[in-house]
Amino acid sequence: MTDLSPAAQAIVKAFDDRYELIGPLEDDWQEQCIAAALRVIADQLIDNWYEMDITDQMREQRYDFYVIAKELEGQP
Repeated sequence: MTDLSPAAQAIVKAFDDRYELIGPLEDDWQEQCIAAALRVIADQLIDNWYEMDITDQMREQRYDFYVIAKELEGQP
């Protein structure tokens, strides 16, 4: 994992952390882990926004990541 960028490492860590929390015994462990990774990606978009102009499309993309994460987690 040392060859990965800090952003990629954060995504993998979020997946691994969620996996350690719930483990493979849950029926939806994969969905939960992917959702955690998507939330990190969405949060990384915020970090990058401070360095550039934010567009409506960027806001929508970030929102879409959160919507998908909520869907994978089974939240309304």
